Amino acid sequence: MTVTAPNDTVSTVEQTIARRRTEGGGALIGYLPVGFPTLTESIDAAVALVANGVDIIELGLPYSDPVMDGPVIQAATQQALANGFKLRHGFEAVKAITAQVDAPILVMTYWNPVVQYGVERFADDLRAAGGAGLITPDLIPDEAADWMTASVRTGLDRVFLAAPSSSDARLVQAIEASRGFVYTVSTMGTTGARAGVDSAARILVERLRSVGCTSACVGLGISTPEQVREILGYADGAIVGSALVKALTEGGVTAVARLALELAAGASDIRPASAPR
Repeated sequence: MTVTAPNDTVSTVEQTIARRRTEGGGALIGYLPVGFPTLTESIDAAVALVANGVDIIELGLPYSDPVMDGPVIQAATQQALANGFKLRHGFEAVKAITAQVDAPILVMTYWNPVVQYGVERFADDLRAAGGAGLITPDLIPDEAADWMTASVRTGLDRVFLAAPSSSDARLVQAIEASRGFVYTVSTMGTTGARAGVDSAARILVERLRSVGCTSACVGLGISTPEQVREILGYADGAIVGSALVKALTEGGVTAVARLALELAAGASDIRPASAPR
């Protein structure tokens, strides 16, 4: 099956971020892995996120070599793989979630599974399932020609990463290649909840703004409503992952819903001072 999107396809991720900015808040993005603790529970947990205030879902595909993931997410994805996760389950989950909620779903995946599946086929199947696009942590724009072509054809978003160590030239490259937002890494290292969010995140967002970025969302280390509020004082979105996965591990869907509601309170009534008007 070949999916061709109209040339004027609008990014639902960009629309959501713009709406939250207009409302005086900021976008709350929640990460959960597919297939943990089971496929059905991962779907239910993602739906619960949206029902309790999360604006955009980041749905992670379990992978055998998760170089960017911290221990909490690694343990969850390894359990999903041990339970028999297959790539098709990712598309099944996206379809099941989008049938129940309107929030855009970005799939977070390392690049090798996409290549093995077939880039064009992956893009077609993700679009057909209702997905909004991909976050690709180990893919740099220099090596993304195939994905750029497939995403333009299907109208899918492309979220590339910017790190504190990135040169200005690399930041411009990430901005120009991305559609949806630029994933702004708050600190060097792997994912995981932290007591404080590095000041490097604010500096990096300022650097991105200075070279033309209009949508920067910060991830890695965010776990509390206070941190969400702090991040949204200067960024367009806050991405929470490990804290939600830990809640799911320890208390199931009910705990995820409770934490999402608390985090959403931190995303309200914020107007980023440096955000474009």
